[in-house]
Amino acid sequence: MPTVSVKRDLLFDALGRVYTDEEFQHLCFEFGLELDEVTTEKQMIVKEQGEDSNLTADASEDIIYRIDIPANRYDLLCLEGLTLGLLIFLKKMLPPIYRAMKPLEGCMQRLIIQPDTALIRPYAVAAVLRNLHFTQDSYNSFIDLQDKLHQNICRKRSLVAIGTHDLDTIEGPFIYDAKRPSDIKFVPLNQTKEYTAVELMDLYSTHAQLKQYLHIIKDSSVYPIITDSKGRVLSMPPIINGNHSKITLNTKNVFIECTATDLTKAKIVLDTLVCMFSQYCKEKYTVEYCEVQQPDGRIDLYPELSYRDEIISVNGANDMIGISETGESIANLLSKMCLKSEVISSEKDIKVCIPPTRHDVIHACDIYEDVAIAYGYNKIERTLPKTSTIASQFELNKLSDLLRYPIAQAGFTEALTFSLCSRDDISTKLGISIEEVPAVHISNPKTLEFQVCRTSLLPGILKTIAANKKMPLPIKIFEVSDVVLKDPSAEVGARNERRICAVNCNKTAGFEVVHGLLDRIMMLLQVNWSPNQSNDGYYLRQIEDPAFFPRRCAEVVCSDKVIGKIGVLHPNVLSKFELNNPCSALEINIEPFV
Repeated sequence: MPTVSVKRDLLFDALGRVYTDEEFQHLCFEFGLELDEVTTEKQMIVKEQGEDSNLTADASEDIIYRIDIPANRYDLLCLEGLTLGLLIFLKKMLPPIYRAMKPLEGCMQRLIIQPDTALIRPYAVAAVLRNLHFTQDSYNSFIDLQDKLHQNICRKRSLVAIGTHDLDTIEGPFIYDAKRPSDIKFVPLNQTKEYTAVELMDLYSTHAQLKQYLHIIKDSSVYPIITDSKGRVLSMPPIINGNHSKITLNTKNVFIECTATDLTKAKIVLDTLVCMFSQYCKEKYTVEYCEVQQPDGRIDLYPELSYRDEIISVNGANDMIGISETGESIANLLSKMCLKSEVISSEKDIKVCIPPTRHDVIHACDIYEDVAIAYGYNKIERTLPKTSTIASQFELNKLSDLLRYPIAQAGFTEALTFSLCSRDDISTKLGISIEEVPAVHISNPKTLEFQVCRTSLLPGILKTIAANKKMPLPIKIFEVSDVVLKDPSAEVGARNERRICAVNCNKTAGFEVVHGLLDRIMMLLQVNWSPNQSNDGYYLRQIEDPAFFPRRCAEVVCSDKVIGKIGVLHPNVLSKFELNNPCSALEINIEPFV
């Protein structure tokens, strides 16, 4: 949940009233927000950087409100959006109508996307804010909003990167291209020296803020670059803007470009940015269209600033929330939440207009949530469920808990290992190829240790033993947990399977130890041993498995179904998990016994 820091006095000036801290905290609660902290700029710096920070001397003593904002409310991430939302909630103003229009004079600015951008960052949108008036506070808020969006919906600039430029210092049409790093050369923001893109990567490798974004493009053969018609560099997204088009307090016309790997997110970011700061334009709440020429020659106009209507049921809203309000009352509640509404169809339905600032509203349930917030959660009557229900533990979890105690009493220590592991852990280390494993792969793993969902509990236990090799022998470890298996017949393409895995590590393999544990588990499950390999019990059937020693491995068969494996682990497996002592292992599926 993002936190917005706003100066109290600026906030109260915009709201037209002075509140006590308690009164404002109550207002935030009613609006669905939370006043997290009342502090000062100096106290914030001391808290983050310590008493010895050089920045404390220049810090002000202005009171600052730190307000927690829901992660999907991008329109509340700055002072402008926050005060606008509160003023509408307090019925001190009506929701503004945002308009995108063509320029009154001259041609529309154009951003031309070159085909090579598809190699790294294929999408771009743009807009112009005309006749803007900045103060120091609104300028700071403009920069802060970009940073908040970068950290939130933009996912640290990996999905979208925002560039804002003084339009009077550059000339269109603008070119969005991708070039080799050695071919890019410009003066970056707040610098006086010209650098190549390669040099910039070294320059910003130790920068406190920018170093976290370098990895996005660093290993690419080409870097994205935006230039004007005279070849002057506006930005190298998502890293840094050019110094030539730097925005200042004297900037009157702002060119905004957003490059992205996700076009939908780029549209949301652009709409949010221009809606929040179009109130400082000479003609309030207006923004100028830009033409974006796609690589195939198609021309799109941005920003879209689209309004759409949603129809909700009055009875549906009342039933969902647990209230009994008329259609007119619900329409008024929604209007307080910046959703202009009116009753239609003999007061059975409500037409709700979704403005371009409310991209978080994607379903009727989002509208119901706003009704509940405006009505007041504390005013909703608490009621008992109309149906009588008796809670009980999930059968599979109950069985798992019942089995843990006797396994521990047998001398095994329980472990809890990660559900994610590396591809090698479930394949090459066990003597099979990854293609043979029904594994669910993670699309963007953060580390090599979390590439796939585990398909076996065995690798996690072996790594646990390897991390505890200094413990006295024998080391007897078990785990009762889920594995994840790819299953095309499942609704989501994968399913969980609850298993028991136990490993005995000693100077000798001790196969009889895990065999005895298997017999004990089956006795508790009231499954008899079947010496004749009949269908009314369990038995062992020899198989060959590369993870186990030849002729020392068997599958566990119960009611004519294979439920697991038992055997002595192969020395190659032990060496790959950095183990020096023999191990015997048991792993079975317990779901058939529920």
